Amino acid sequence: MKTTVIIGAGVTGLSTAYHLARLGAGKVIVLEKDTVGAGSSSRAAGITTGLLWTETGVRVRQVATAEFRRLGRELPGYTYHDEHGCLNLFSPALWPARAALLPLYARLGAPHQVLTAAEIGSRWPGLNPPDDFIGLHDPVGGYSEPDEYLPALAAAVRAMGVEIREHTVVHELLRRGDRITGVRTAAETVAADAAVAANYAWVLPLLATAGITLPAKTFIHQRFVSAPLPAPAALPPVNADPYLGYLRPAAGGRLLLGIETPATPDRRVTTADFRLTELPEPWDLVGPAVDRFADFCPALRGLKWESARVGLLSFSLDGEPILGPVPGVEGLFVGICFHSGGFSYNPASGRFLAEYVAKGAPSLDLSAFRPDRFTAADTAAYLATLLTQSQSFRRRH
Repeated sequence: MKTTVIIGAGVTGLSTAYHLARLGAGKVIVLEKDTVGAGSSSRAAGITTGLLWTETGVRVRQVATAEFRRLGRELPGYTYHDEHGCLNLFSPALWPARAALLPLYARLGAPHQVLTAAEIGSRWPGLNPPDDFIGLHDPVGGYSEPDEYLPALAAAVRAMGVEIREHTVVHELLRRGDRITGVRTAAETVAADAAVAANYAWVLPLLATAGITLPAKTFIHQRFVSAPLPAPAALPPVNADPYLGYLRPAAGGRLLLGIETPATPDRRVTTADFRLTELPEPWDLVGPAVDRFADFCPALRGLKWESARVGLLSFSLDGEPILGPVPGVEGLFVGICFHSGGFSYNPASGRFLAEYVAKGAPSLDLSAFRPDRFTAADTAAYLATLLTQSQSFRRRH
């Protein structure tokens, strides 16, 4: 019986395990250095839109959105919130680049509607965009609460016979020649016919143990959750690039607000021992975040804030995900660099990774995401360059 080891019990790792189990692809073991979702998955915004920047991205998100809706019906304790769709907001300067993609969305059957600022304010009175801003509404977009989704998916995975080993750090990928043979933890060697690296910010030190390098960088993002509002906000999740962040309703009548800090350099994770809890809670940025968004969403003014958390976003050299077989090492697969949208990709990225492992190829052409699209020279140059967040791609959810 084939054995697959998955490194990382975040959303991509759990989704891959889920789909492998659905395919009856043999024994599946998930190894997690901490607890389920303790990395960036539990700190994600969970916002989903299908209106991305490339044909491959749009097609993958169509699969992901359909899967979110199905999982919302089938996973106890999880709801996919698509009551208001998802709003993507643009200034006049940012709009032309997105407007150029409208024919792509129409050709692929991705539903969308262009809204004026007045139409946005009329539909959602809690939003007050400047008069010249433009909205691109995705009616099938929405959001998930990570605190609901992660335990629900983990429970489903365990019920399907997948073994999840928490507090198990993978120190080394093991290979014999050009083939993966398993992984080494502090306690044991785990033999495997295939290994899937889905550990996001920690992937480079892991891959280095097998002599592999990919062009992956991580950047900090900040996420704040308010105390309950006097009445729940009837708002869509908003990807708000003009404000360098995002906004959505949150459980219990709260609001969730996320921002980027453009001048912050990429964060280099060099050891498996690093944990996100080592990064300070960004309470000093709550005020500036509210100031940035308050004219657009006046309900933010005067709110108390219950949590301030930091996550790490993963970006490749060209801004697109890295998903598929690792060149030169048979049986090794990777699913990383989903810009700020790893949560939103996961029902599809896990499915396609499982198809790579179990069937040798995915059911959708993912050549644009394959790890072998990068040259060694370009990879080395990218990793050697220190970038600020403003110098990377602005690709939100």
